[in-house]
Amino acid sequence: MLNDKKLREDIKVSVARSLAEDIGDGDITALLIPESTIADACVITREHGVLCGQAWFDEVFQQLDPNIEIKWLVKDGDALVPEQLMCRLKGSARSLLTGERTALNFIQTLSGTATTAREYFKLASKNGITILDTRKTIPGLRLAQKYAVTTGGCQNHRLGLYDAFLIKENHIAACGGIKSAVKKAKELCPEKLIEVEVENLSEFQEALATQADIVMLDNFDSTMIQQAVAIKTQKIKLEVSGNIDIKNIPQKALQGIDYLSSGSLTKHCRAIDFSMRLK
Repeated sequence: MLNDKKLREDIKVSVARSLAEDIGDGDITALLIPESTIADACVITREHGVLCGQAWFDEVFQQLDPNIEIKWLVKDGDALVPEQLMCRLKGSARSLLTGERTALNFIQTLSGTATTAREYFKLASKNGITILDTRKTIPGLRLAQKYAVTTGGCQNHRLGLYDAFLIKENHIAACGGIKSAVKKAKELCPEKLIEVEVENLSEFQEALATQADIVMLDNFDSTMIQQAVAIKTQKIKLEVSGNIDIKNIPQKALQGIDYLSSGSLTKHCRAIDFSMRLK
């Protein structure tokens, strides 16, 4: 689960790194504008979407120029329509223009993730199934995208390799089997959630005999999913994964399944088109 303090720290670091890569040793084009020039600006959306990333946007201008005033007219999670006014800004014209691209990059990328998550959420929630993200995130934006997923209505899988066990094919092979892998996980960190990925019904039955908390059905077709649901025990939760996207959620979101996990939430996201206009 996302930690607020850790997220705030991550926002500061991500913004500082992004500003450094864009500005380098100085914004030479901004020098064309007199230092004393004060301007008003506004940000609009050019398409439908779900807003996400206000904290990153604000942090860009906070680090550049704390005197920049920002007034938001919408909030994270709000649905947007084309040409909608999202926020107004006022301050140094140089600072507004220097921070424009970095600030927009954050909100357009995170809003893209949140928009996709909202679409997935609407499809899966009809059957009471939770959509989970994965670790297939943009490098350096892990926590940001995880936040965007929750803004859209879906939930986070593990944040990284440290907060839960996910025992996959190669782990099983290296440990000598599902039973021994789960047993070792229980011995190492009994308080951590244990999930086992299986690729067929035989492996699924092996996983059911262990103390795993969740079994992930990897690339199971609808018939195999139904068979797994029929033989599962009450204590085990079931997760379906493998090329889950907007097209096949209705076919995979079968009764008896607890979760669908999808890497496309974060790795296939398309940025939402936002624009800043300076007066």
